[in-house]
Amino acid sequence: MKPSSKTGMDPDPKKSEDSPSNSINNSDGSGQTQSTFPDEVLEKVLSFIDSHKDRNSVSLVRKDWYNAERWTRSKLFIGNCYSVSPEIVARRFRRIKSVTLKGKPRFSDFNMVPRDWGANVHSWLVMFAKVYPFLEELRLKRMTISDESLELLAKSFPNFKALSLSSCDGFSDNGLKFIASHCWNLTELDIQDSITEDSGGGWLSCFPENFASLEILNFSSLNSEVNFDALEGLVCRCKSLRALKVNESITLDQLQQLLVHAPQLVELGTGSFLQELTHRQYQDIESAFNNCTRLQILSGLWEATSLYLPVLYGACVRLTFLNLIDVGFQSSEFAKLIGNCPNLRRLWILDTVEDKGLEAVGSSCPLLEELRVFPADPYDRHEHHGVTELGFLAVSHGCRKLRYVLYFCRRMTNAAVITIVQNCPAFTHFRLCIMNPCKPDYVTNEPMDEAFGAVVKTCSKLKRLSVSGLLTDSSFEYIGKYAKNLETLSVAFAGNSDWGMQCVLDGCSKLRKLEIRDCPFGNAALLSGKEKYEKMRSLWMSACSVTIKGCMLLAREMPRLNVEVIQDEGSDHESLAEKIYVYRSVAGPRRDAPPFVLTL
Repeated sequence: MKPSSKTGMDPDPKKSEDSPSNSINNSDGSGQTQSTFPDEVLEKVLSFIDSHKDRNSVSLVRKDWYNAERWTRSKLFIGNCYSVSPEIVARRFRRIKSVTLKGKPRFSDFNMVPRDWGANVHSWLVMFAKVYPFLEELRLKRMTISDESLELLAKSFPNFKALSLSSCDGFSDNGLKFIASHCWNLTELDIQDSITEDSGGGWLSCFPENFASLEILNFSSLNSEVNFDALEGLVCRCKSLRALKVNESITLDQLQQLLVHAPQLVELGTGSFLQELTHRQYQDIESAFNNCTRLQILSGLWEATSLYLPVLYGACVRLTFLNLIDVGFQSSEFAKLIGNCPNLRRLWILDTVEDKGLEAVGSSCPLLEELRVFPADPYDRHEHHGVTELGFLAVSHGCRKLRYVLYFCRRMTNAAVITIVQNCPAFTHFRLCIMNPCKPDYVTNEPMDEAFGAVVKTCSKLKRLSVSGLLTDSSFEYIGKYAKNLETLSVAFAGNSDWGMQCVLDGCSKLRKLEIRDCPFGNAALLSGKEKYEKMRSLWMSACSVTIKGCMLLAREMPRLNVEVIQDEGSDHESLAEKIYVYRSVAGPRRDAPPFVLTL
């Protein structure tokens, strides 16, 4: 909510851009503060600071530090595109070359935010074209970007080098044609989990014949057919290409041809394995993988079968990240593959590997730091399908360096979680998703309070926590008391009363994002954090007991907050607030809110 936590913006829009925030009093007697460094020295020192958090802190020291920081900043991170306006950004910073911009709330990934909610990037690009002609990088997440916007981007910045679109929508192949045709210095084109309209493909053919600068190319989420000759020519020319992720229109024998041209790849996202190979083709693809001696990251493998898995074994020993969320591996074939990956640090898989597959992870991957287990069928509530606490326990016994986990399962016990965090106390991200709402410890039938209590007591560096299962207010009391470094909390189907949410808001001093759905928290809980929200990035609440009247009261008492209520069509606007999005903004209420968004 507080833009200064991400953008370095002055939290008070009434202040001049040149006014100091918090000055160190080094007075000469006239009441004016004196600089301890010449301007050129200070700017030189600040140019070595890359962290946006550190730069934000620097800008708050005193007036001359504030000015030096804004003149030397080249990279901008904005965690909420409505926390500030393009005009304010342009006034504050004059030498920006790289922008990262996030739009819709995270729950848009779960179709809980309507597609036309907002977060259109076009107004930002219009302003950037006026004030940042030397812009080189644009990274968007959960934003809407049209073909018109891509055309503006491609034609406005002659030095443009990197475009990353993560979970974006609104564009088609035609927009990508503008990027390919006009961005002659492009080094990165990364389209991940984005929704695009297929207008016939052909965009890869638009790169000039002498174009050879690409280092990262990812079009794995595009559904259109690919001109393979154009792709092969591009890969041949781009000798510095280190990451290539293709879509499932690329066959296994075509992939082999690409690998022959690019043995230097560090990251590879494969196409489809759904084809029959001759013995010669099998040998060729196996040889191509073996020759990729720098390969560290592998993803894709649509519908890979045990018949073709051995072609990967030669490359597996070097892998540090394996992403298999598009493959429904069974435990036996997965165990064979994972047994060849002793150096894995990150692993993303489906729960089709079952507990047996996770046992293989525990015995084969001692260096593992991150594990994500996703459900193959989120609607399957059968307790004996997928993974259980036994698989999680097996990983924790063998992978003592584990620090990040996202684990979807259908049952869990307090004892298992307590043992897991004792085995792996360095967790910074603990996201346990018990898929049956309000599910208790299936052995004792007790709430899961002690499990999450153990997590926050044991894992002192915990930054992100997702809780699930049957939980009472006691679990939130534990969180508020012990999770002192927590920054993001996600809650669903939990709690007894407003007191639970109050415990979190009172106790978690570093909390930046709070996401709540299907909980009994009401107006008292919402209003208990009104001062807290100004120090956070955002609050999301849906299917709770908050009323429109409670939201109006929050908006009236905290005018610097944007309080938005998203109502479904035909709902009663006089009673419960269906979805609430609260955030701090120096730009005031947004001007592009659709009719179903009530801005209070």
